[in-house]
Amino acid sequence: MLTTLLIIYIITAFITIGSIILYGSNPSRSLGWILVIIFVPYAGAITYILFGVNRREFKIYTLKSALQRRMYDQKHLKNSVSENQVLFKSPKNRKLASLLKNSSHFQAIGGNKVTVLNSGTQAYKTIFEKLKTAKKFIHVEFYILEDCKILEELYQIFKNKIKEGVEVRMIYDAIGSFELKRKSIKKFKDLGVKVYPIMPIKFGSIIFAINFRNHRKIIIIDGEIGFTGGVNISDKYISSQSDLGIWDDEHVCIEGPAVESLHKVFIKDYYFAANNESLLQEKYLPKIEEKGDSVVQIVASEPDSDYSIILYQYLSLINIADTCIYIENPYFMPNRPLLEGVKMAALGGIKIKLLIPEKSDSLLAKYSMQSYFQELLHVGIEIYRSSNFLHSKIIITDKEIVSVGSGNFDHRSFEQNFETNALIYDEKIAVKISNSFLKDCEKGSILTIEEHNARPFYNKILEGLARLFSPLL
Repeated sequence: MLTTLLIIYIITAFITIGSIILYGSNPSRSLGWILVIIFVPYAGAITYILFGVNRREFKIYTLKSALQRRMYDQKHLKNSVSENQVLFKSPKNRKLASLLKNSSHFQAIGGNKVTVLNSGTQAYKTIFEKLKTAKKFIHVEFYILEDCKILEELYQIFKNKIKEGVEVRMIYDAIGSFELKRKSIKKFKDLGVKVYPIMPIKFGSIIFAINFRNHRKIIIIDGEIGFTGGVNISDKYISSQSDLGIWDDEHVCIEGPAVESLHKVFIKDYYFAANNESLLQEKYLPKIEEKGDSVVQIVASEPDSDYSIILYQYLSLINIADTCIYIENPYFMPNRPLLEGVKMAALGGIKIKLLIPEKSDSLLAKYSMQSYFQELLHVGIEIYRSSNFLHSKIIITDKEIVSVGSGNFDHRSFEQNFETNALIYDEKIAVKISNSFLKDCEKGSILTIEEHNARPFYNKILEGLARLFSPLL
């Protein structure tokens, strides 16, 4: 029996270590995984398969669903042309827009009206008002759906709209919405809402599904109004549910031609969640009139896409900066390229401010973030801590370009999650969000290098350990 187990272990270790050697792109991370596999028999290999596999490169674990998604992109997203496409005169804007178009397929589109929603209360108020205007269809996609007052209000709106003949579709992440009761799902289905989980945990797909989550937050109304950002469907954005208090988050309402790009992200996800029901029809993709003067580019990233698109976006926004960079994020755990990028920008004279929450919903994330502070403070980056739990995912370059969405500054958002950001090329919007950011910095406390160096020794140990596990967060 022991001989059989030893043989199984040797074969498993040989295959997994071979895959790391062939497809590992980060030497230090690859070495770490090899040591785990060697010194933690069986469990090490299983952990690597679930959390460590680079599916962009590792062909053995390229599943049928991943291949289908790539074929979908080739057929429906590539070479997508819009008459509202913007050709920037600014070299840095043109370079950024071109990079994201070639990697994420969506172009920078003009003629949009963008409304900034800088709290859960404001976001839900605007969402509910717009939902009540729907005449044809409502499409909803969220990472977290919770049994709460907000969900009940959604239910009542859907009930009224379905009576008016409006089609309603809703998809949700199976793990993010794990606590959503089955009777709540049934209640929506009985109403006539087409409801589907995204990547449900099933035998045969668990390797792909369990660690690759759909973190997007999208609402589309009649193909003309879109919402995206960081707000989920939960009461914690409007009332205190724990010692973290009310969650602060940023969301945007987009009206205009760029909504088509955001809608296509939903349509693709819905296609796979709903067993190949296609919504690529004129009925769902109407021609949208210009509603404003903002240029918006939708940035969509997936674990099975060819590139780390959210990482490329953030690195580019840092690299093109001339004067300042403002970053607000609850999980600032940059990989090495991003860390070196912000350090180089700071050393090059760019003013960088980082705003994070003082408290975290994850101790592992909290200590992992703190492990980067020494390097950041050493190059002059200002770190501010908010007493509120800031859940916003924002980066602003030169008070001219701003990104609002679901992508965090961590390995999971870069490599493992389905994410969506709205990149807004509009100085007025960027200044508005910048002013709100700076007010939050003033309300918070600045971290000095003296204070950081005076932290207890056990904090340093916890930070080092947490940083090792940051790719799993």
